[in-house]
Amino acid sequence: MARPLRIQFPGAFYHITNRGNDRKPIFKDDEDRQRFLEILAQSVTTYQVAVHAYVLMANHYHLLVETPLGNLSEFMRHFNITYTSHFNRRHHRSGHLFQGRYNSVLIDQEVYLAAVSKYIHLNPIKVGGIKNRPVKEQLIYLQDFPWSSLPGFVNVAKRSDFVDYRLVLADSGGDTVTGRKNYRRQLTETLTAGVPIKEKIVGQSILGEGDFVARIREKFVGTSKSRELPAIRQLQSYLGQKQILDLIVAETGKTMKEVLNSRGETRQLAMDLLYRYGGLKNQEIGVLMSIDYSTVSQGRKRLREKIAESPAMAAVVARVEKSLSAIKI
Repeated sequence: MARPLRIQFPGAFYHITNRGNDRKPIFKDDEDRQRFLEILAQSVTTYQVAVHAYVLMANHYHLLVETPLGNLSEFMRHFNITYTSHFNRRHHRSGHLFQGRYNSVLIDQEVYLAAVSKYIHLNPIKVGGIKNRPVKEQLIYLQDFPWSSLPGFVNVAKRSDFVDYRLVLADSGGDTVTGRKNYRRQLTETLTAGVPIKEKIVGQSILGEGDFVARIREKFVGTSKSRELPAIRQLQSYLGQKQILDLIVAETGKTMKEVLNSRGETRQLAMDLLYRYGGLKNQEIGVLMSIDYSTVSQGRKRLREKIAESPAMAAVVARVEKSLSAIKI
C-alpha cells in the first residue's frame, strides 16, 4: 500500500491521529485515559515536543503537536510503544494495539493551526446521539468533556500542564479573557458550519496554501522513499491545478468563473482534467465547483461520451492534454 509522505523538520506542526487495531477501543476505562495523558506528558518533556490540542475518543486519538527539534518519529515511536506496553500489561494481552502507522498531516500553522484545533475539539460530538442535540447542548457537552484540551481553552482552572494554549489562542486575540471568549464563540459557529479541512489535505500529508505546499515540495520531495511516490505524484499534480484551469480558459475562451460554475462541456472538461492530471478526487472537485461529487462523476462520464461522438471536442481535449504534458511537473 502507498504510504503518505512523512515529512520532518525543526519547527514543524502536525495533526496526528492513531486508531485502534480493527477499530477496537484503545481505552478500557478512565484509568487508561489518565495513564495515556501521563505518558503523553512524559514524552513531551523527553522529546521537547509541544502539544497544542488533543482529544481522546474510544478507539482513536487526535493530537496537534509542534516539533522544535524535528523529531516526530522518535517522539511517536516512544509514546505509542510506552502506552501499548501499559495497556497490554494492565489488560493481560499481547500484540499490536494500534492499526498500522500513525497518521500525520503537516500543517501550515500560520493559516490552519486554529482550524485544526477546532476540528480536534469537535470530535466528541460526532458520535452517538450527541450530534443530534441542539447547538447549546453540544457546546456544554464539549466544554465538560474531560478527555480533551478544550476545557483549558475556555477555563484556565481546567488546564493541563503539558498543553501550550497560547499559540492557538493568538488567532482569537491572545490568552486573555477576551481571547478565550472569542475562541468559544468561534467554536460555537463551527458547530453548525463544520471545519472543512479534510478536502484541503494534499497528498494525504499536507494542509496548507499553495505557497506553503510549494516550499515543502521544493525542499522535501525527491528525498522520500519509493513507497511514498504515489503521494509525491499527487502533491506535484496539486501544484498544476491553476495551470490546468488556465489552459482550459485559454483554449475555450471562457472565464475562470464560467469554467468552474457554468453547466456544460467546458466544466465537464475541467472536471475530467483535474481528476486525471490534477490528482483530485471527485469529492475534491465537487468542493472546488460547489457541486455534489456524484455530479462530477456524471459530468466526466458525459464528457467521455461527447469525445467519442464529436471530433471537435476530441481535438480540444487533445490540445489541452498536449499542453499539460509539456508543463506537467
